[in-house]
Amino acid sequence: MPETRPNLLVVFCDQLRRDAIAAFGDPNVETPHIDRLAQNGVSFTNACSSYPICVPFRFTLMTGEYAHSRFVPGIEWRMSPAERTLADEFNAGGYESIYLGKWHLYGGHALLPGHSTRKANLTPVPRVHQGRWQKWLGFELRNGHFDTCYYEDDDPTPRPIETYQTDGLFNLAMEHLEDRRDTDKPFACVISVEPPHFPYEAPAALEARWKDRPMSVPPSFQARDQEERERFLTLRRLYYAMVENLDMNVGRLRAWLEKTGLAQDTIVVFFSDHGEMGGCHGIPTAHKQYPYEESIGIPLIVHDPRYPERANLRLPAPTCTEDLFPTLLGLCGLEPANSLPGTNLAPLIRNEDAGPDRPGVLLEYVAETRANSLFHVETWRGFRSERFKYTVLGDVNGGKPWQFFDLETDPHEMNNLIDDPAWEEEIRCHHGWMRDRMVETEDLYILKPAWGMEGLNIWDVDVPRIDPAIVSQDLDL
Repeated sequence: MPETRPNLLVVFCDQLRRDAIAAFGDPNVETPHIDRLAQNGVSFTNACSSYPICVPFRFTLMTGEYAHSRFVPGIEWRMSPAERTLADEFNAGGYESIYLGKWHLYGGHALLPGHSTRKANLTPVPRVHQGRWQKWLGFELRNGHFDTCYYEDDDPTPRPIETYQTDGLFNLAMEHLEDRRDTDKPFACVISVEPPHFPYEAPAALEARWKDRPMSVPPSFQARDQEERERFLTLRRLYYAMVENLDMNVGRLRAWLEKTGLAQDTIVVFFSDHGEMGGCHGIPTAHKQYPYEESIGIPLIVHDPRYPERANLRLPAPTCTEDLFPTLLGLCGLEPANSLPGTNLAPLIRNEDAGPDRPGVLLEYVAETRANSLFHVETWRGFRSERFKYTVLGDVNGGKPWQFFDLETDPHEMNNLIDDPAWEEEIRCHHGWMRDRMVETEDLYILKPAWGMEGLNIWDVDVPRIDPAIVSQDLDL
């Protein structure tokens, strides 16, 4: 590694599908600045969000651990201050750690007064719950892109962002890095923006550009009737307007890096926490949670200016959320203090090795605590290889084979091959790989026997029933 340590600038957004970027094949949207970032750097064409919903992704990004290791539900969860975080690693490595934007690891809605995103927006995250980022310019969540407040460090005063949230957070990041950072240290800075997460709203000029614009949709785009189709299309247009605003800000940021002389010393990493269904498979626009590519497929782009010979490289090896923690450290020449389940992809990005020696990555939906929500009763596990995707679905009695797709011939996942005997051997391999990874990572998900393999975590034990009256008497209740 060069003696001068690079800066690290991480841009991550909420709910951006991999396929909603022109560089990854979208025929509708214009994303010249993100496309240029991909042309300058390394793109992972099969990057996956292991657990496609906000809170568990952020937990894994901050700790490097699988969400199932802490039984993290889809939402309404608070990360323990005892967790060793990404900020701890950069702090120990001599970096100034800076976090801007959405946090969503302090309880979200229900653990805060009023059970609303408005209350969350006006409730500061206590310093002890900020993951030990040295500089904090963040908020729990808002879901209101024209009405967002942030907080600085331990100051409980809400500071309104006077513009559209994405514009304002990028402004704030550039102002801090130019005028207020510690110039004696390299920086590790995260910019976390909510758009294109709902609500579907963008600056007026972009909304006007997208109003009633003709669009091509994938074959998986389905609606029950014409009214629903038009509603899906309207939201999809607004979504693209939000994506184009994000792209403009990526362009502004890179131009600022050039202007300030930081571009050659700063690694830029771009990704999202998960995608969204967007009306595909007949599933409403804002939903994620599913193992479909629209949901788990995320962009992952790394531009390290020290390696120009790696420009415009597209790597097909599947990646998972758990890889991000060790990779972000590895790009800066650091290693995690703890043993973690993910893979450091930095040597692959720099062409120092051939990449992960594994058949694919584990996917999961651990728990949904909200009644009447998706996957509240049944949850799933899956395995994504470069060509195929396998999933199981089940309730408290255990997961059973659910879906198997050949993504090479069926990229829109229209033909479920789970019952096709011609694919039985391939399905058996994926079930075995998934099962092995669950065992390796101590996943307590109940898995039913399938494809000639025993189940997992199935306990057939005759536990004697305890008489409640005796318990009450013993405890003097």
